[in-house]
Amino acid sequence: MSVDAMPELSVVVPVFNEEDVLPLFAERIRPVLDGLGLSYEVLAVDDGSRDATPAVLETMRRAWSQLRVVRLRRNAGHQYALTAGLHRARGRYVVSIDVDLQDPPEVIAAMLRLADDERLDVVHGVRTDRSTDSPFKRWTAGWYYRLMRRLAGAEVPADAGDFRLLSRTAVDALTELPEHAPVYRLLVPWLGLPSGEVRYTRQPRAAGHSKYPLAKMLRLTFDSITGFSAAPLRVATWLGCAGIVLCLATGAAALAAYLWGSVVPGWTSMLVAMVFLGALQLLCLGLLGEYVARTFTAVQGRPAYVVAYDSAIADARRRAGVPS
Repeated sequence: MSVDAMPELSVVVPVFNEEDVLPLFAERIRPVLDGLGLSYEVLAVDDGSRDATPAVLETMRRAWSQLRVVRLRRNAGHQYALTAGLHRARGRYVVSIDVDLQDPPEVIAAMLRLADDERLDVVHGVRTDRSTDSPFKRWTAGWYYRLMRRLAGAEVPADAGDFRLLSRTAVDALTELPEHAPVYRLLVPWLGLPSGEVRYTRQPRAAGHSKYPLAKMLRLTFDSITGFSAAPLRVATWLGCAGIVLCLATGAAALAAYLWGSVVPGWTSMLVAMVFLGALQLLCLGLLGEYVARTFTAVQGRPAYVVAYDSAIADARRRAGVPS
């Protein structure tokens, strides 16, 4: 497929250290896409892998002309790899899916039918059964989606990750947003475009291990909260009000005890109060720092990722006789 060709469907697949699962992914998704009866490209975004992933992708590409490889110079993170794919996808529809096969590629056909039949710009893949996840993962995911629906709005689908179909209109709208730390499971519903859902059962990971440990889950939660709500900044105001009320109550109790002639021991209560108020101040400063850091990063204007290689461009240059 030439660099100028416009396929009907682009499938964006962020990849990081997935040498074991890539062949299984290709065996599973290629028959599905070939059976759709439309032109397509699979855009694998190598997020700075340090294993044999680049070599495996190049081997797969020699036998699969629709596979396009975009390689980032360093590990930028899942959401940024997804951003790189969305910015380079050329299809009329764009599907994003993870390579671990927990989200079944067979659902793509149902997404396309629903989008065409109901003229939708967004079709979310919603997990109806997460029994293959650990109890801790299910509990934290449930907590995350409840919190996000409260902060970002009820339109955020519960149990919908980054497996979705987007129309060209939706992709263009996303790429025009000046988001430096995008969280697409919140950004896409925020657009307010006509959307639908396709439900499926989440499957076990086909090979390898999860690339979303607890630290990355917490980072995603922080990015989601600070990117879509100013509520944490208001915590300082409410804690300050609560502190004033507590101090007034403590002062009234101390004055009453003094008037009644009781001895008021002060060192322990004073130390506890100082430590408590100091901790509140540090918490508020930390929350404020999160927002200042986001502003600082946005003002710097540095790219979130740098593309080192795009196989479609490399192929076009080679056909044109332009040296690499």
